[in-house]
Amino acid sequence: MYKLLVKPFLFLFNPEKAHHITFALLRFFLNLPLAKKITTAIFVVESHKLSKTVAGLNFPNPVGLAAGLDKNALVVDELSCLGFGSIEIGTVTPKAQPGNDKPRLFRLPKDEALINRMGFNNDGVNEAAIRLAKRKNKNIIIGGNIGKSKITPNENATQDYVISFHALYDVVDYFVVNVSSPNTPNLRELQEKEPLTNLLSSLQKENLAKKIQKPIFLKIAPDLTDTQLQDIVEIVIETKIAGVIATNTTISRANLITPQQEIQNMGAGGLSGKPLTARSTEVIKFLRNKLDKQIAIIGVGGIHSAQDAIDKLNAGADLIQLYTGFIYEGPTLIKEINKRILEESK
Repeated sequence: MYKLLVKPFLFLFNPEKAHHITFALLRFFLNLPLAKKITTAIFVVESHKLSKTVAGLNFPNPVGLAAGLDKNALVVDELSCLGFGSIEIGTVTPKAQPGNDKPRLFRLPKDEALINRMGFNNDGVNEAAIRLAKRKNKNIIIGGNIGKSKITPNENATQDYVISFHALYDVVDYFVVNVSSPNTPNLRELQEKEPLTNLLSSLQKENLAKKIQKPIFLKIAPDLTDTQLQDIVEIVIETKIAGVIATNTTISRANLITPQQEIQNMGAGGLSGKPLTARSTEVIKFLRNKLDKQIAIIGVGGIHSAQDAIDKLNAGADLIQLYTGFIYEGPTLIKEINKRILEESK
């Protein structure tokens, strides 16, 4: 139904408009009488064999929604009916910001990909916290993806992350430190060894001061070299964070089917979707070979089929997340992955 009716309809609109229409439809339809029960019955695969404890958290299944789709925690209850085991909100910043100028989101249908330069557009961390506190479904795992504001210089970035950490602490199950988006000026410089170590150490200090600690993950770019990935490994071990999310979007435009002129007209931004499938899996494999099994890896990037998910799990990911594949394939992808995982476990 999604590929035959819903997707063609949504693809009539520009991607950002389609995003808002999707959220409006979700809120309308899934708040009709019995709609949530029916949708849950269709899409949710329930089995104790799917549950997995990662970083001390019990995930009902390994398939999560990556950050970026529900930045402001607007439809967490609705999305939880589609079969996700976890939902990551954000990236959020201490104060609301509009993000980059429009247009800033583009489809590459021939490549089953997206280019975005959203720029951490969000309503601010406090608004997200208020909405999460009101959510009805308390069973799904919630992650909070945090970043720095566009106007905050890198030397003051830690303060932004600490503010968001405290604002979300009571309403999320884990945190993700986003220093890998290509759409906030100079943000990726925070992936360098010294500033990243200082940032994660500061957050861990705040975390350890709490009565109960929440897992902290680091989200990294797929464009890092092996030397830089080795630095990431050493930083993760030194700061004792829970794990790594591999990977964010790429600035590469290599091996695309879409004509180069069309790509150039779209301008700068992070590329996600099928072109990222192989590289994100390579990064997962590199990290798993270097990190102890107790350090978690969440695999994301180019998962458009159940086999893509299995490949990432086999490469060493403990969990996986969807974003662009969810937009192109629809909610049946979640069900297909969970059913395939069950088959593989027999």
